[in-house]
Amino acid sequence: MIGLVDWAIARARMVLAFILLSLAIGTFAYAVLPKEGEPDIEIPAIIISMPFQGISAEDSEKLLIKPMETELSDLDGLKKLTATAVDGYANIVLEFEFGWDKTKIIADVRDRMGNAQAKFPQGGGTYSVSEFNFSEFPIIIISLSGSVPERTLLKVAQGLQDSIESLEPVLSASLTGNRDEMLEVLINPLKLETYNVTAGELIGVVVNNNQLIPAGTVDTENSNFSVKIPSSFNEALDVNSLPVKINGDRVVTLGDIADIRLTFADRTGTARFNGETTVAIQVVKRKGFNLIDTANLVRAEIEKQTMLWPVELKHAIEVTTSNDQSRNVNSMVKQLEGSVLTAIALVMIVVLAALGSRPAFLVGFAIPTSFLLCFAFLAVMGISISNIVMFGLILAVGMLVDGAIVVVEYADKRITEGAGPMEAYGDAAKRMFWPIVSSTATTLCAFLPMLFWPGVPGQFMGMLPVTLIFVLSASLVVALIYLPVLGGVSGGISQVFGDASQTLRQLPWLVRALLVPPTLYGLFVGAMQLLNPHYLLSDGRPGGLWGVLMGIALFLISAVISSIVMGSVEVRWHKRRITSGHQRTSFGYFIKFITGNPVMPVVTLAGVVGFVVITFQTFSTNNNGVEFFVATEPEQAIVYVQARGNLSVREKDTLLKQAELIILNTPGVQSTFAFAGEGGLLANTGGAGAPLDTIGQAQIELIPWGDRPTIQNTRKILGFIPWTSSTMDMAYDGNLVLNNLQNRLDVIPGIKTQILNLAMGPASAKPVHLRLKGDDWDDLLTATSLARQKFENTEGLSAIEDTLPLPGIDWRIDVDIEKAGRYGANVATVGSMVQLVTRGILLDTMRVESSDEEIEIRVRFPEQDRVLSTLDTLKVRTPNGLIPLSNFISRKPVAKLGQITRVDRKRFFDVKAGVHSDATKIAIGEDGISREIKMTPSEIIKEISAWLDASSLPQGIEWEWTGDQEDEAESGAFLTNAFMGALGLMFIILLAQFNSIYNSILVLLAVILSTTGVLIGMLVMDQAFSIIMTGTGIVALAGIVVNNNIVLIDTYQEYSTYMPRLEAITRTAEARIRPVLLTTITTMAGLTPMMFGLSLDFIGGGYTVDSPTALWWKQLATAVVFGLGTATMLTLVFTPAMLALRIWTVSGAYGAALAIRASSWTGEGRRIREDYRLSKAAKKYKGHEISWEDDTLDTEPSK
Repeated sequence: MIGLVDWAIARARMVLAFILLSLAIGTFAYAVLPKEGEPDIEIPAIIISMPFQGISAEDSEKLLIKPMETELSDLDGLKKLTATAVDGYANIVLEFEFGWDKTKIIADVRDRMGNAQAKFPQGGGTYSVSEFNFSEFPIIIISLSGSVPERTLLKVAQGLQDSIESLEPVLSASLTGNRDEMLEVLINPLKLETYNVTAGELIGVVVNNNQLIPAGTVDTENSNFSVKIPSSFNEALDVNSLPVKINGDRVVTLGDIADIRLTFADRTGTARFNGETTVAIQVVKRKGFNLIDTANLVRAEIEKQTMLWPVELKHAIEVTTSNDQSRNVNSMVKQLEGSVLTAIALVMIVVLAALGSRPAFLVGFAIPTSFLLCFAFLAVMGISISNIVMFGLILAVGMLVDGAIVVVEYADKRITEGAGPMEAYGDAAKRMFWPIVSSTATTLCAFLPMLFWPGVPGQFMGMLPVTLIFVLSASLVVALIYLPVLGGVSGGISQVFGDASQTLRQLPWLVRALLVPPTLYGLFVGAMQLLNPHYLLSDGRPGGLWGVLMGIALFLISAVISSIVMGSVEVRWHKRRITSGHQRTSFGYFIKFITGNPVMPVVTLAGVVGFVVITFQTFSTNNNGVEFFVATEPEQAIVYVQARGNLSVREKDTLLKQAELIILNTPGVQSTFAFAGEGGLLANTGGAGAPLDTIGQAQIELIPWGDRPTIQNTRKILGFIPWTSSTMDMAYDGNLVLNNLQNRLDVIPGIKTQILNLAMGPASAKPVHLRLKGDDWDDLLTATSLARQKFENTEGLSAIEDTLPLPGIDWRIDVDIEKAGRYGANVATVGSMVQLVTRGILLDTMRVESSDEEIEIRVRFPEQDRVLSTLDTLKVRTPNGLIPLSNFISRKPVAKLGQITRVDRKRFFDVKAGVHSDATKIAIGEDGISREIKMTPSEIIKEISAWLDASSLPQGIEWEWTGDQEDEAESGAFLTNAFMGALGLMFIILLAQFNSIYNSILVLLAVILSTTGVLIGMLVMDQAFSIIMTGTGIVALAGIVVNNNIVLIDTYQEYSTYMPRLEAITRTAEARIRPVLLTTITTMAGLTPMMFGLSLDFIGGGYTVDSPTALWWKQLATAVVFGLGTATMLTLVFTPAMLALRIWTVSGAYGAALAIRASSWTGEGRRIREDYRLSKAAKKYKGHEISWEDDTLDTEPSK
């Protein structure tokens, strides 16, 4: 394998060509890769919907749900089966394990649904199978509002919808807030009786005359003709002239007895945007297309289409875009690009200060090259660039330069010893080949198990290990192949630069120092021009390729000049006395003090163990609790308005308007969509549906974080330097705005409200989610009521809700079948007449020019007659004549059941609640001191679980925690297993490299030290332990912190072959402290800005602190920075001490250890016991001389 280095050096020109090709391909890949906010997550779930008009919830469960459960419950890979039975509808959700074979499973589902459908009762609709995808949510909402007729607004919206859906990147553009068209046939009850017409006759007339009949073909000897009978309806007039019956000589048409008109279906909800009636278009992009480009394309299409409108229409209709996700994604990409550049700059500063300009440029070369190779890998795999990918690059900045730093530092040492550049870099790459490969492999081992992270969190974070694996693999190629060739080739150029620097040294030092800022500024300008082709061409001249080429040229020229100038100002100290032999450094004396006697290793071990124990104890009593995911700054939310009773749409809208008025007048709210009744925008709520008693909702958009008002703060640095900074006005903080809004909404009488925060990240429902299951309906109601009461009595919970049946009434019409039979009537006849009083009878469908879909033809009574009292006077035609319905029917109110929910073939109810963000409780520690600590969902769940275990719930009731708690437990268990699996993989690699179990375990002990640093970081930064982010940080640290130990122990094993082992320990610490500190500081420097939430804008200027994107990564960055820093400081002391402890133990310095070794029955134990026996016998001998005979001596006389 080491021969690869010699092979690359022997083919330097080919490697240089590969370098240029890698840079070109990577740059092109980054330009064309789609940019998106969050990763596209395809949930392995299938939804089966079965409409059945008129069926009750109980019958839906018995006749629809149970047959489907029987057929579908044993599907391969099925994780959970959830069913819902409601009036007129049945629904089943099938959840599978990730990695499912979607095509095969959908085929199996359809096959089994065919079997289940054979068991359904007659009269039902056709079932539908749909998939569930969290990524298919709107990227932009287009709202149309204005004082125009509803039909005009709908027609304009449909035209705009068609033009947007024709765009290639757009998957769908669905309408909301609109009503479907229908042909309404209004029949007066008196005319129905007068003309003696039945509902069956109306249906027969319409259906029999609304057909397109293919009558076949006519074949003759000379021709062949197709014959058809086109008799389908094209307009309302066709229905109006339909003959219903003959009255004497006169034909009675449908228009004679009915008022026929093209209208809209009854309103089931209302829709408003910022208080104005609206029709909204929700645009969803296709997977794999750039979100930012798609949103720009949609806006351009809107502008293009509106320009074609008449002038009057332009003034009458207002078109507005809102909830634009491209703005958030663009801001996120810029902030993360700024964070990447900040990390690169800090790493370059550290390396420049430690190694000088030429090594710094070589190390800096490894960063963009590794990134661009990573982009090429991502393009091959078809992976989009998301915030997860961008943070993976930030996390990798410090790690990917580790190999480059080790190679450059060793090569620099060889050059000072007199070796040529090519030879020095070749020797460095070959000497550090296996340590670099081993350290990279152990780092990759930490991330490999994360590829198998289950559930939505795993899909969300899945691109992080993929990105790091690609970047670190690329850095391995750069450090061992690209860098030796580039370093060797640059050696000759470096000599030219050195001569130029030497020529420049003829100038005074102050003049040379004044040349440094302009050259560095030129380097900065070149980098900015390369990143932003319009940086120097802001006067309107085109940038593009010419701007990029200008940036490359300016950057290279500035790099050459700055290298020469930096070399000329370097201060060179000339030693007057040269001291031979090895010179011990201060750190060497310190390590010698720790390892030079048998006492200090034990003291060091005890000190480190005590430090770790105290840290864990301190954290256990002073932590901020556990959370599933990071709480970020909200920019969108949903306000649910709740009320109970049989409310009409108008009553619901009246109540919603009260809340809507408060929302619109709340500072910090930018736009509001309000929906009463049915309807609403598609939103990623993490599976959290609206409460059952929701009568309306307002989906609000807060002022974007970057546009919120700021407060200017002016102060003086050092007392005389003026400095002006701006901070966001805290009155517009997203959480504060929502809390204030909730307080204002709570005073509205007659309704309840709750706000769902649509923060960034993997969407989640309410964190405290209890599910109670059972077969007995009454026991289940009792248990759920008890649980609801416990929730209400528990401090810290908010927005408590349950899925118990809502109070309300339904009207039940009982038909006396015996009496109906006497009159010649039946239930079907009664049902048809009752439907005329309710939503009407569906006669048929037809197509009209104003709609792309077929519209319904419904017959019913006029609005004033659509009341239950009409049934008292309504008559039905029978063989005995017209008979009042009241003769054999009765009606009475009954309790409204609503819906029945089932999971895994058992009925269940849920009790859910959120947790107040400022909820605290008093806890008494082991020392007896009471402390106020923050309440977390985990602690509340623990408290309620104890109550559930102790309470006497009805027999047969089962309970479980689901929702976030279920995901948290799953992710926590996986990360624990991933952590152990990573340690196992690393142990195998280390054992293969060192061939020593002791040294391998010693390397892995750094992981425990890093965990101690993580806990310190959370205490210092006042953070909660995030299962997702902090857990990921600990797993990542397992692969990072072992690198330093690998370098130390590898060097120690080399030194110990030709010097005393205790001296080898000290020499190792002296030789490797610089690369160890360099690799640690570079990784910490790359993540420190993210730890403080700082993002610098290199292109536009300025900076931001604690932006929504930055808040995501604070905990992960804190874990890595503090964990790595603490582990490195302890490792530099702990590892030498443990190596020395082994040496002193083997040498017999510790009597107890020697006795334990002597008690073994190995060859070593027997030798120790024999030596002890001989030593004891020798002490008893009184003579001054001891002689012995050795049979192995050569007794032959010398020749």
